[in-house]
Amino acid sequence: MPAVSPDTKFETALAEIEQIVQDMESGGLPLEESILAYRRGSELLRHCQRQLGEAERQILLFEKEQLREADVDGESIR
Repeated sequence: MPAVSPDTKFETALAEIEQIVQDMESGGLPLEESILAYRRGSELLRHCQRQLGEAERQILLFEKEQLREADVDGESIR
């Protein structure tokens, strides 16, 4: 299975994880394919976690900027 491209969108990776879970839960995969699918799912999960972490970082930066702007304007955000 190919490595997860850094350009892979979160939703695409999540859909592939969901498909892997369905395939594994069906019990129809041979052992070797199950191991490969598990490995691929783990890579996709790490990719999604990185993207979520980056999104969280961007939100925190945005919130800090909004608070700074409110302080400059003499307003309080609550």
